[in-house]
Amino acid sequence: MARGRMIKNPFITVTPRSFSQLFTGSALTSLFLPKRTSSPSLSIFVLSFVVSFTFLGISIVRFFPSSQDSIHCSIVTPPLPPSLHPSSYSQIILAALLAGINSHNEIVEPRLGSTVMVPLPVHLVSGNLSEEETDFWRQPDGKGYRPCLEFGIGYRKKSATISKEKNRFLVVVVAGGLNQQRNQIIDAVVIARILEASLVVPILQVNHIWEDDSEFSDIYDVEHFKKTLQADVRVVSSLPSSHLMAKQTIVTHIPYNVSPLWIRARFFKQLNLEGVLVIKGLDSKLSKNLPPDLQRLKCKVAFHALRFSRPILELGNQLARRMWIEGPYIALHLRLEKDVWVRTGCLTGLGPEYDKIVTQLQKSQPQYLTGRVNMSYTQRRLSGLCPLNALEMARLLKALGAPKSARLYLAGGEPFGGTKALQPLESEFPHLVTKEALVRDGELSPFLNRSSALAAIDYIVSFNSDIFIPSHGGNMARALVGHRAYMGHRKSIRPNKRAMLPVFDDRTISDKELSSIIRTMHNKSLNPEPRRKEMDKDVISYPVPECMCRHGDGVF
Repeated sequence: MARGRMIKNPFITVTPRSFSQLFTGSALTSLFLPKRTSSPSLSIFVLSFVVSFTFLGISIVRFFPSSQDSIHCSIVTPPLPPSLHPSSYSQIILAALLAGINSHNEIVEPRLGSTVMVPLPVHLVSGNLSEEETDFWRQPDGKGYRPCLEFGIGYRKKSATISKEKNRFLVVVVAGGLNQQRNQIIDAVVIARILEASLVVPILQVNHIWEDDSEFSDIYDVEHFKKTLQADVRVVSSLPSSHLMAKQTIVTHIPYNVSPLWIRARFFKQLNLEGVLVIKGLDSKLSKNLPPDLQRLKCKVAFHALRFSRPILELGNQLARRMWIEGPYIALHLRLEKDVWVRTGCLTGLGPEYDKIVTQLQKSQPQYLTGRVNMSYTQRRLSGLCPLNALEMARLLKALGAPKSARLYLAGGEPFGGTKALQPLESEFPHLVTKEALVRDGELSPFLNRSSALAAIDYIVSFNSDIFIPSHGGNMARALVGHRAYMGHRKSIRPNKRAMLPVFDDRTISDKELSSIIRTMHNKSLNPEPRRKEMDKDVISYPVPECMCRHGDGVF
């Protein structure tokens, strides 16, 4: 595979970096405190700059909320110049810069606007591009939706007592990969809120498949997690001594799709008596259709409280900047690992030698097969249950109008079949880059054999990409699509595998007709898609309308 050569395309232009990236602390100091040897004209320039910057700050301060606990629809940036598309501007950058200033220019406690992970600006692409290529890089219309976490009066009244709870404690053990654990952590916070209990920092179960024994603090910023949720749930690092010897009921089985009423009826009385409840096996058991305030709490946990630990965040952001500085890039979450082929009941497309290995593992480990065990491989593939392989991903990118010069960041584990598995993609798009190609000597060493940390780094680089495309609808794909939507509807393409694979298989369709069909098929999905209750969609993947609203629409 190519070692990710850094290639500057002459037809690429980029938007300027945000203020926070342009000016370091020392640079600002030199601007505000010019040297005595500076000329009068330079001093006048500096003074003019300071005055202009001050007026800019005053003019946009009114856009930000005054409550620490809510994000209102009024969190919007100043109107953009007509030449800029709204989605090509990082809407939360100014919020992050000014979140610590109130209307009297006094320093206040950080608000939610300063807790989000702010992506790098998307690129403005111009130059010698075809109409299809220009359309491919174009960002979707966000329809004016912005983060909008306005909790109801009843919720806020209860917070006064729940956030100080010291008698009831919930302990949750989460399992699986990074994003599977993330989903369980989000549900754990919601369940603690339902039970009016303090939450002990979740315990990450040792992952025997990837041999990862990371703790919560290795992956996430614990103090940030506690502080962000302090108005919703009291989070503690460990059980107090008064509860260590208490009887601890351990719950290992919870039915699917349980409601808040079920949770409270099943556990509240018991928790009141014993003081401690331990839950294991929480994976996606909580209903996706929760009351609005609990849906907003899920968004607050997912998009604000669960910030990666400093070492992960620093390296992830560094790699994202190295990709970004060379121009626009696409992040592909390719699920080509051996265990994915085994679990999905699918075949690799690499030939009999590889398919035989996968088939034998599927027969010897049927417990790992995920659902619909009676379907054949062909039925699974045409039902959209299999990951796209490298050839199918290459055909999708070409049909969507991606230029051959496009730079592709490959997120995911080592593909089964190694370089052979990627060859069909690399032959069409030679500029493939991985985190291993981006890092410099020793940067990745602290995270080797730490699958969750490596996945988190992939998450950050993918989050900052101009376009994100997953090959399979797993936990990371759903998390990233929702997170990117929440931060300004950055372009994410969910492949409609069920509709497009029969078109791929039809040899009578010309390349031009195929491209038209595929682009039409996916254009609708680019716009903000409201969460539909009847489809049991998770608010974390579809934050509209519970967690996002349009300015002037009010709170949903």
